[in-house]
Amino acid sequence: MSAYPAEPRHRTADTVAGFLAALAMAGGAIAVVERPVVIGIFSIFVAFVAAALAETNQRLAAASVAIASTGWLVGMIVCVITSRPLW
Repeated sequence: MSAYPAEPRHRTADTVAGFLAALAMAGGAIAVVERPVVIGIFSIFVAFVAAALAETNQRLAAASVAIASTGWLVGMIVCVITSRPLW
């Protein structure tokens, strides 16, 4: 028997979820200035996948869903006001 407690194993899915969450946040920021329908919807989808995979990074995944959704909404508003193409 060991005197030290066993360290919790870091799952590969958590690492992938972190990268997907970061990608979704970047996509949400890009969707504000460029093609919100294509980039924004894809970013929201990636954020939901990251939220489904995350076990230890749940707050990061939730933040990515919020940022991607907000980026899509603000991008749609900007495109409608400035008469730019949505896709």
